[in-house]
Amino acid sequence: MNLLWFLIVGLVAGWLAGMLVKGGGFGVIGDLVVGVVGAVLGGWLFSTFGASVGGGLLGSIVVATVGAVVLLFVVRLIKRA
Repeated sequence: MNLLWFLIVGLVAGWLAGMLVKGGGFGVIGDLVVGVVGAVLGGWLFSTFGASVGGGLLGSIVVATVGAVVLLFVVRLIKRA
């Protein structure tokens, strides 16, 4: 069941990041991948800087979305170069 919640949070985070960082969408699978990788990146960033948004579903979505936005920003910077 935890894997299912992780995938749902990743999908929501990827979709939110796609809305926040304007550009072409990646589709459902692309949003899921961006969200899941963003969740890992966001978790690492938040723990590195000692930040916390609390627990629960909303906190997980916030952390994953922040990570996904950072991921999309870096990918777009690399794409431009």
